[in-house]
Amino acid sequence: MGGQVRTEVEGGLGWLIFDHPERRNAISVDMWAAIPEAARTLDRDPAVHVVLLRGAGDVAFVSGADISEFESTRTGKAAEEYERLNGAAYAAVAEISKPVIAMIHGFCVGGGTGIALHADLRYASDDAQFGVPAASLGLGYSVSGVETLVQLVGTSAAKEILFTARRFSADEALRMGLVNGVFPKDRLEQQVRDSAERIASNAPLTLRSVKTICRELARPHAERDEQVAWSSVQACLDSEDYREGIRAFLEKRRPDFRGR
Repeated sequence: MGGQVRTEVEGGLGWLIFDHPERRNAISVDMWAAIPEAARTLDRDPAVHVVLLRGAGDVAFVSGADISEFESTRTGKAAEEYERLNGAAYAAVAEISKPVIAMIHGFCVGGGTGIALHADLRYASDDAQFGVPAASLGLGYSVSGVETLVQLVGTSAAKEILFTARRFSADEALRMGLVNGVFPKDRLEQQVRDSAERIASNAPLTLRSVKTICRELARPHAERDEQVAWSSVQACLDSEDYREGIRAFLEKRRPDFRGR
């Protein structure tokens, strides 16, 4: 069994689930290939306001890429195709226009850490373990993967993660800035749901604008598309949701945002 990537929609929340429990949700080649379409499906669904990433079961978020496939998939010319699939999966998660939250429990290693890095927010249980074991396997870690890690935790912490290839606890990950919060395992899902539902109640165009601006700010200054960033702000100012937000505030009620 090569595992699967599943999607579920529950109210305004869309779940992207990594389901390979017999291998602690390790990502197989077929699963890497399925991630982009799953991400696009949730992004296109107008009922979904927040996308959440999770692993099936209670042992792992994602324990990494499926090492049992490495001899056939990560050597010679096959390695180029594997890297393409890997990069496309990460990009698809990063390009979701809605807020993306990674709900992390247990093992979040290698490819699991890579996936989590491309979410907007990361919340972990107190039993979570993080790590990038490329150096202990002799793998080269991609330029884009190193860049993403450096942008999130800084150069020094990124070097420690990659040089040592060791496992980091949830508390260490929090201190590094790798995760936004750590909760007891039995409270993690409710905490994440509460945060996701709060985000989902806000104006979709504003959320999308924030993601657009943050994406442009992450680029070198000369490569930023300031017009795209400003257009996203203008879309909010021109929206019915903006007018609804003002009315709701003055009327002391919750706004009913429609994303237009």
